[in-house]
Amino acid sequence: MYEKAGNTDIHPDFRLYITSMPCSFFPVFVLQNSVKLTTEPPRGVKANLKRTYNEFNSDFLDSCKKGQQWRKLVFGLSFFHASIQERRKYGPLGWNILYEFNDSDLETSFTMLKMFLEDQDEIPWDAIVWITGMINYGGRVTDANDLRCLNTTLKKFYCVESLEDGYMYSDSGKYYCPPFGDLQSYKDYIDTLPLVEPPEVFGLHENADISYQKQESDLIVDTVLSIQSRIASGGGGMTPDQIVLLKQKQLLEELPDPLDLHDGKKEQFKMTNGLYQSLTTVLIQEIEKFNRMLRVMRTSLKDLEKAIHGFIVMSEVLDGMYLCFQNN
Repeated sequence: MYEKAGNTDIHPDFRLYITSMPCSFFPVFVLQNSVKLTTEPPRGVKANLKRTYNEFNSDFLDSCKKGQQWRKLVFGLSFFHASIQERRKYGPLGWNILYEFNDSDLETSFTMLKMFLEDQDEIPWDAIVWITGMINYGGRVTDANDLRCLNTTLKKFYCVESLEDGYMYSDSGKYYCPPFGDLQSYKDYIDTLPLVEPPEVFGLHENADISYQKQESDLIVDTVLSIQSRIASGGGGMTPDQIVLLKQKQLLEELPDPLDLHDGKKEQFKMTNGLYQSLTTVLIQEIEKFNRMLRVMRTSLKDLEKAIHGFIVMSEVLDGMYLCFQNN
């Protein structure tokens, strides 16, 4: 900034860079007048591994004196990091609570792994699993079952068998640690992996994909509906209010009258020793519940019409009905 004619002006070349974690209280006017850049974790095990190995160089893979074990465990840890991040897409099937694992967890685990390999003659598996699973990554986990799942997953990559060339990360045989080689050989193997990984990579059943696909579909539909205009654009069609009122009138006409016990069969409601039959008692309770539902529906439909015309306030419940009617 510089001062001109007694006023503080902004230099035309001045630029302000602001970094922030996602939050709901960030000033909207700052976002509206800014160029937005976001860093999102890559989607998919393949993309995640590719990003991790693109940040490596040959010096990193040669930095440990136990070269073969180091490269095997580095790949296993990278695969573990990718898998626990991708488990989030399955919602509660993946984790009970969604966690934000990031690159700092992976980098810290690399550092601790290298220290254990260089300082110990034998690989201390229990110590590596504890530090990585309970502290580096486990420090973010608040659910006991999630912590158990995370450590069980980690033991699949941190074990004696993982140092062998024939060790598989999944039953399909597509996912494994490549043999000892240079950096490019690992990148070439990652390029051969499927773009969309099957649930068996995470130890889940194939039906888990149904839940994930439904979740993604609901998100897309909700996003499209949330940005749909509620004001007619003058294209000559019906306005949203007209669409909703038409649906409201149709439902109100089709709504049946409350059920009346006197219209039922007399034999059904005959009392024996002052008591109804068991089936009749349940039927009376169901009729009362059904009539209560009909009364709420009739009142809500009438209130919706009043709210559209401005006679009463459009409540949150009525606004939800409005959107549902508009979207059929």
